[in-house]
Amino acid sequence: MLESIGNFITTIADFVCGYPMFFTLIGGGLFLFIYSGAVSIRRLPYALAALRTKSDAKNGQISSAQALASVVAATVGLGNIAGVTIALVMGGPGAIFWLWVSAIVGMCTKYHEGVLAIMYKGKDNEGNPQGGPMYIIERGLGMKWKPMAVFFAIAGMFGTMCIMNANQLAEGAVATFTTPEWIANSEFLSFISSITSLDNLHSFKLIFGIVVATIVALVVLGGIKRIANVATVLVPFMVGAYFLMVLYIIITHIGDVPEVFASIFREAFNLEAGWGALIGVALIGARRAALVNDAGVGTASIMHGASRNDQPVREGLVAMLGPSIDSGLVCTLTALAILLCGDINVEGVQGLQVAMDAFGNAIPGGKYMLMIIVICFGMSSMFSYSFYGNRCASYLFGAKNAKYYTYFFILSLVIFAVVPLSAAVGVCDLFYGLMAFPTMIAILKLSPKVKQATKQYFAEKEK
Repeated sequence: MLESIGNFITTIADFVCGYPMFFTLIGGGLFLFIYSGAVSIRRLPYALAALRTKSDAKNGQISSAQALASVVAATVGLGNIAGVTIALVMGGPGAIFWLWVSAIVGMCTKYHEGVLAIMYKGKDNEGNPQGGPMYIIERGLGMKWKPMAVFFAIAGMFGTMCIMNANQLAEGAVATFTTPEWIANSEFLSFISSITSLDNLHSFKLIFGIVVATIVALVVLGGIKRIANVATVLVPFMVGAYFLMVLYIIITHIGDVPEVFASIFREAFNLEAGWGALIGVALIGARRAALVNDAGVGTASIMHGASRNDQPVREGLVAMLGPSIDSGLVCTLTALAILLCGDINVEGVQGLQVAMDAFGNAIPGGKYMLMIIVICFGMSSMFSYSFYGNRCASYLFGAKNAKYYTYFFILSLVIFAVVPLSAAVGVCDLFYGLMAFPTMIAILKLSPKVKQATKQYFAEKEK
């Protein structure tokens, strides 16, 4: 009975998070890209300048740069490594080109989210300024749309649970830092097993989960300011360290780099297998980008809504840099490493293991170095996603009661590090997908407001 329910939930989640969500995010984003006059390309220099601009506004808790770092901390995660590798395995090198195209579209969607987050910033029941799709829907579309705002908040509480992150980090730690013999013969793990009634393998996962949950708790219980402060330090470090690892791979395989880029462009438009194959490759790359950068899901507007900024367009410019970092830079680094040193001709859909093998082949100790980066990526996502869920809980149950959600979030990291429940992952994936529909409906309906604000902002800038 339980297995049947689990399979049913997983089937529904796979459907919702498949083409319906893909066409909502990519189709809607493409419309916004055209309607805005390609703002993500034309206004990129202004976005870089906006990132360096300080605001004296008091209607928030963090700066725009901290909001961007926190958003990137959430989106730069396992998807940038495992997800990109899956795209390569399924669609070949050409999928990366379409990932880049999707990133440009995603930048435009994030621009609209950032603008609307400030334009329709609301307040919680304690009078603190807050942002997010809940307030954009309620204030921008009117109270008659409140049921859709409530729908988003409910989906957001479950969709931002980091069940997959906790589970995959534990699995990766087992594969990287242990051996079956050590697990079986460890006296310490045997001692833990005697207390918990778990076997040695799950006792290791339990200990790892407790360590992860403790670190996450130290950050997230400090609120948005501590999350932003940690993200501001952690994001440049982990992206920089990852860049240096891939730079080493590029330098040591410099002769193969031109062919790698040639294969990306060649395979992106390869018609030898027909138009159907070309469309399939494009869909794979674009879908991976949509799942990596969260553009249109609504989470970014929650974080940017906490920004001390009273200029909506300037916040939108900062917000649109997010996909250029996660879907652009970090995903490209992964693709280069895999195509230079990895083997994408493997059976089935494999992600993290293919990446681990590639880095292990290319760099002495690369497997362990990559796992440390993966842990940083995974935990940084947990920091920001806990805040997203907390804000959704605050909207539904009040600011004082939102802390109980955070406690539950921390506890779940321990539970799901030990228990790989496919149905629970399916529930989270389902609600994550459901977040996109009310968000994109609100963005599309309010896009004329964004266009008007954009026109006024740049008319003043270009006088």
